[in-house]
Amino acid sequence: MLTPTLEKLLVLQDRDSKRLGLEAQIKAVPGDVAAVEKKIATEKGAIEEAKAEWMALEAKKKMIENEIGSAETKLGKYKTQQVQVRKNDEFRALGLEIEHTEAAIAALEGQELEVMYAIDEAKKKFADAEAVLKQNIAGHEGRIRTLKEREVNLKAELTAMQGEVAAAREPIEEKALRVYDRIAARQQPACVPVRGNTCGGCHLKVSSEVESAIRGKGDAAAALPTCDQCGRIVWWDHG
Repeated sequence: MLTPTLEKLLVLQDRDSKRLGLEAQIKAVPGDVAAVEKKIATEKGAIEEAKAEWMALEAKKKMIENEIGSAETKLGKYKTQQVQVRKNDEFRALGLEIEHTEAAIAALEGQELEVMYAIDEAKKKFADAEAVLKQNIAGHEGRIRTLKEREVNLKAELTAMQGEVAAAREPIEEKALRVYDRIAARQQPACVPVRGNTCGGCHLKVSSEVESAIRGKGDAAAALPTCDQCGRIVWWDHG
């Protein structure tokens, strides 16, 4: 049996439920944004990783070029010295140095060629990754804009709902409000039906005194009935 006070409390509970839902959605937005921002950071990190691989190869190529340049300078000195020497043993020694240096240059040039091939592959990999990842990042940034727009809309809805909550509280007696607020602060919903002597909140059987109150029998009918198991406000559901 729904008393006028219970009817008003149920209206308030409906408004409170919607208010709490909006507050929960608003509270979740920063976390959702942070999750998307983390994805963006991951995508950017992948781009930077691909670029770093390319740059490392470019640095290696430069180092090899420097080594080749140094070796070629050394080779030129050996050849100049070889022309100037008069002794056979010095000539042969310089000839060996020239052979070793030419072999080293050939090996370095081989390494340089391998690195150049690797650079071409790294450039392609970077270009492909950058195109895909930038597209992904654009999608993530769009998601963030949507989330922030949603947050603005939710806050506007919450403001309106807070007004409806305040309006729903006005016609309710202060004593009933105190009971409702105390219950609502620790558990939702605060008002539940009783069906077949079972509380709709805790699903336990209510006492005969509570059953009499919610059925509107005797003096107990004048009180705001609560479940003697979970403390929620209850009413008799004939359905």
